[in-house]
Amino acid sequence: MAENSNINSLITVDHHIAREEIAHPEATGEFTSLLHDLMLAVRIISREVRRAGVNDILGLTDTMNVHGENQQKLDIYSNEIIKKSLIQGGHVCAIATEEDEEITIVGTDGNKKYIILLDPLDGSSNINLNITIGTIFGIYRRQEIAQKPISKSDVLQTGRKLVAGGYVLYGSSTVLVYTTGNGVHSFTFDPTIGEFLLSRQNIKIPQRGPYYSINEGYSSYWDESIRQFMNFIKTPSDNGFYPMSSRYVGTLIADFHRTLIAGGIFLYPKDRTHPNGKLRLVYEANPLSFVMEQAGGIAIDGTQNILDIVPAGIHSRTPLFLGSPENIADLMRFL
Repeated sequence: MAENSNINSLITVDHHIAREEIAHPEATGEFTSLLHDLMLAVRIISREVRRAGVNDILGLTDTMNVHGENQQKLDIYSNEIIKKSLIQGGHVCAIATEEDEEITIVGTDGNKKYIILLDPLDGSSNINLNITIGTIFGIYRRQEIAQKPISKSDVLQTGRKLVAGGYVLYGSSTVLVYTTGNGVHSFTFDPTIGEFLLSRQNIKIPQRGPYYSINEGYSSYWDESIRQFMNFIKTPSDNGFYPMSSRYVGTLIADFHRTLIAGGIFLYPKDRTHPNGKLRLVYEANPLSFVMEQAGGIAIDGTQNILDIVPAGIHSRTPLFLGSPENIADLMRFL
């Protein structure tokens, strides 16, 4: 992993994205502008998160989202800010978010070629506890650009078709991690100048890591294979790889980010209460799996690669196992 440097500190996310786009002769600058629109919304959300507690943005509303979950004020605010910024930017033809039941079709311009799918605010249950939360995004290109209405196939593409994917962490600092299929890079927000500056370049996950992340409160609902694997990684081994240390925040991207940087394995299996898994395929699993693969890791649902799954709907769910290659290989012996 590249170390921080004075040179890196001069590279903004806008410069980095534009430089990547220049490498493609067919580029028009539209993708760079789309990312700029998204980063504007992220800056605004970051500001409000920093002021949470003094700006009346904490707490539950009296509404529920499409998944039957109570919505936090910050959930609704983040969803509205991101959609407004993307719509005003004029570079997307459709937006689908975890908070909305239906897809938002943007205008009638058949030449707009990008679709964005979002979890505007991951970690809602941690909002009032001052624990890391964030935004997850995935960007696709329309299958056909020819003055036609947006079709189901445009939105329900496999993760292999992602043009870009990533996330933003609102924690001790605000960090953007993204990939366009050319490595994984992270940027840290400097509020004194209002810019995201390159902080890690070409991130690679360790081949094996010391941490596992899973909600063990659901252990009585797990399949026997998961129970056996958990017993295995908690039992001392001659090679020193086990026992592993438990780390679980309860915000998907916080647990993901630690796994990406430090190595190990994240598990959210199906169980008796969620036979199809709980995490959302298109908003959460696909973008994070794209990042994980680009960093040299592996992401599966237990039987196949996450990025190969054809979504049945925009709110489809999936089990999710991702992490360091050697840790995933150990898991596969049990699955």
